[in-house]
Amino acid sequence: MIKVLAAALSLACLSVPAFGQDTANIPEARSYETRGQVTVNGQRVRYTATAGETYLLDDDGNPTASIFSTAYIADGTTDPRTRPVAFVFNGGPGSASLWLHMGVFGPQRLVLPDVQDDGAAPYDVVENVYSILDVADLVFVDPVGTGWSRPLGDHEGSEFWGVDEDAESLAAFMRMWLSEHQRWNSPKFLLGESYGTLRIGALLNQLEGGFTDVSINGVALISTVLDFRFDDTSDGNDVGYVGLMPGFAATAWYHGRVDRSAWNNDINDFLDAARTFAIEEYMPALMHGVTLPAERKARIVSELSQFTGLSESFLERANLRVSLRRFQRELLRDQGLSVGRLDSRYTGQEVDGVGDSPEQDPSFYGIDGSYTASMLDYFTRTLGVDITEYYSSIGGVRGWNWDVGQSGGNSYINVAPWIARAMRQNSDLQVLVAQGHYDLATPFFAAELMFNQPGFDQDRVHFKYYEAGHMMYIHQPSLVDFSSDIRELITNR
Repeated sequence: MIKVLAAALSLACLSVPAFGQDTANIPEARSYETRGQVTVNGQRVRYTATAGETYLLDDDGNPTASIFSTAYIADGTTDPRTRPVAFVFNGGPGSASLWLHMGVFGPQRLVLPDVQDDGAAPYDVVENVYSILDVADLVFVDPVGTGWSRPLGDHEGSEFWGVDEDAESLAAFMRMWLSEHQRWNSPKFLLGESYGTLRIGALLNQLEGGFTDVSINGVALISTVLDFRFDDTSDGNDVGYVGLMPGFAATAWYHGRVDRSAWNNDINDFLDAARTFAIEEYMPALMHGVTLPAERKARIVSELSQFTGLSESFLERANLRVSLRRFQRELLRDQGLSVGRLDSRYTGQEVDGVGDSPEQDPSFYGIDGSYTASMLDYFTRTLGVDITEYYSSIGGVRGWNWDVGQSGGNSYINVAPWIARAMRQNSDLQVLVAQGHYDLATPFFAAELMFNQPGFDQDRVHFKYYEAGHMMYIHQPSLVDFSSDIRELITNR
């Protein structure tokens, strides 16, 4: 699963000690500083942008890895207590922060046609009036193995590639950045997308779980996945089908595969009914298994068909259990199309008319070329970054360590308890949960089921929904609402 996406943090060049490890083959950390300005929310913001490398150090002061980040610090702040700083990262795991950087938060923004392949260069990049630089300084961070971040010397990527390992290295980076920029007493926010939301859970454990506490004012969980049980349809995990089902319903609605008139053409009423059906009818039916009475099964099949747009015969053959990839392929099979995973509004042509899974995710290959090109063009021409090494936008990380210490090696990763604990121990921590209706990679109902569990302060958990998918900001109306929701999180602390 591409728990796509988010990162990029600011950067200060730290000197590399000359003792201990042989540093002869480790070059000086690179840093590039420029000045810029952008009009945001009617306000002209002048800022300093610093893009470059920060070297992480071991206990003996020897460099272990380089983290590349991009920081935007606005002019005119005299008291750091009045100026928030937001650390931003994407997911993957293994994704650089270009998506949130060029998609919504940075001073320049890539503009794409909605629900259409991005084609080839040149792409349209404009001044980003939806940036949040008017209310917070921004630090975009690329974890080790993404972008230009890399292990150093004799160290290997595997030392940083895991739930705990990743969080530990990013927590170290954040502490270094706060010290270098004298921002320990600034309000602090974490903005993460996809796997970046799981990263936030692990980071809160690292930052607030010990004695050198970095208390966080607020987090934005953008396309949330914290407990994998609620969208994983591995054998024996029926709750995953329940977490997906209302997302299937939303997709069927968008593509005209359900009777909208039965719900007065109101998608919110329709999805509320889908949620109720999922919990009160569908889940009990799955729990009954083969003991489900035939008459009741027939009724469940009929209603499930009405919600998902799949035929009753297909649902019968699937034993009521439809995996994500099968749904992507089946919904529009009669048109020779598959629907997207990250954004199910997108469709892709399928050559194989009888396949049970899509060739690729049309909602990812519809945007990936444009983001990579615009990010690298911006780095090199606007920020003056003189680096010609390979830039890994996504996919450069392998062998991720998913073990977070659960007994028995439980394969369903769950970092939600760390967020719940942080909320109990930090009364200022606000949680924004941003979900797209058409996101099948991290479904909105799966996030709801997770936050319905005990332990969270429900008054400080704020759900926001968008008529788009995983990267809701590629949809113009959703971009406007999403930017406003993030701004509200930061200003209403």
